[in-house]
Amino acid sequence: MTISESTETFFNKTVTAFDPALPVDLSGDKVYRLALEYDDERKMPDLLDQFLQSADKSKLDALVFGMWGEPYEESADDVIAALVAHAPELPALRALFIGDMTFEECEISWIVQGDYTPLLKAFPKLEELRIRGAQDLALEPVTHTALRKLTIESGGLPSEVVEALIGSSLPALEHLEVWLGSEDYGFDGDVELYRRLLGALAGPSLRYLGLRDSEISDELAEWLAGEEIVGRLHTLDLSLGTLGDEGARALLDSPHVRALRRLDLSHHYISPEVQENLKALPLEVVLDDAQEDDDGDRYVAVGE
Repeated sequence: MTISESTETFFNKTVTAFDPALPVDLSGDKVYRLALEYDDERKMPDLLDQFLQSADKSKLDALVFGMWGEPYEESADDVIAALVAHAPELPALRALFIGDMTFEECEISWIVQGDYTPLLKAFPKLEELRIRGAQDLALEPVTHTALRKLTIESGGLPSEVVEALIGSSLPALEHLEVWLGSEDYGFDGDVELYRRLLGALAGPSLRYLGLRDSEISDELAEWLAGEEIVGRLHTLDLSLGTLGDEGARALLDSPHVRALRRLDLSHHYISPEVQENLKALPLEVVLDDAQEDDDGDRYVAVGE
């Protein structure tokens, strides 16, 4: 699987490309996407300024950022700094997606990200943050009482980012989604690291846990099968990874998993027999995109 299309919906709104030649309308069900072309002479802060001059800043509640120039060489720090500078003018901003790029624009593991600590401090009412790419992604432990949904999509998530999350306080968090990726593209974690992450961020509000795109899916499943917190979730998402029969059988035997409403195992290496057993569970089990070992090797859905 590759990310071949730009995001169509975000923050329950339809994503619309910002066209400077058209008026900005924030009255409807749309969220604007700001993006540059490779040969664009402007910088993203310039495009953001132009957009904000046309928008009712008091009503702006969400934004999506695509390419900010040459994202495989230029970091997202200028985008973050521009948002932080405008923060006093954006009291209604509640959702940000930074890095909405297809593989043709920039492979996920090539996207050079930035330090999100200033952004989270500048927007204490932010409810959703979605980040794509983990190269040079940085975060210090933070306390943020409004953030409900956090998504980090990567082809390889460095443990330093996870450690920062472990040290953070996010009491309102309802949706925690991280793409672990593969060792070839920067993943260097283990089950114990994610055990600590769950222990730190699995507050009473958490309803969705996604440990996706992982090359250690079996180990994660075997651990999660014994976690009581799983039974309090609505959705456990282990999709896009390398899950096989070992992890699947652990999930089958877990009383906590049976209390879920939804179990997403899409892109998996589970045998037909075990798939049938999973389908018999008293919940929605998603088993799309079955894979076959390549001479014993398994691959995550999104790497490079």
